[in-house]
Amino acid sequence: MPGYRLKGPDEGSGLLPWSWALERIKAARNFWLCTVRPDGRPHAMPVWGAWSGDALMFSSSVPSRKIVNLRLNPQVVVTTEEAEDPVVIEGRAEIVTEPRALQRFIDLVNAKYSTGYRVDFLDPAVNATVAVRPQWAFGLRQGDFTGSPTRWSFGR
Repeated sequence: MPGYRLKGPDEGSGLLPWSWALERIKAARNFWLCTVRPDGRPHAMPVWGAWSGDALMFSSSVPSRKIVNLRLNPQVVVTTEEAEDPVVIEGRAEIVTEPRALQRFIDLVNAKYSTGYRVDFLDPAVNATVAVRPQWAFGLRQGDFTGSPTRWSFGR
């Protein structure tokens, strides 16, 4: 980040571990999902989400703009809702239909949001369930803006 006078990886609070990012991802109530419309314009919408294994998962109705967009271009950006101590994920969205993965996701949603959805809520004909596996992610601590910026690369 030229002009910000960022400190080296061993200065300030240093590079952040991926566990720091996962804590924020798991604790976030809402996420901002950014997709690309067919004409190239960006589209951003808030979604509920839950971390499952190696992916951030969310669901949306099949005809929603975000699902239409990601079916045409699966490259997405998802961020935690807080601008302080943010985590930004860039990855590829994949529609999930495997029954065990759907059950795991609905269990995570019910635990996180105190809901009582049944797995049939995720009927793939009605609601698409999406997994975003990070290709890279970025995070920083508000209290150490110049000494904590960290980028993680996942080689996907």
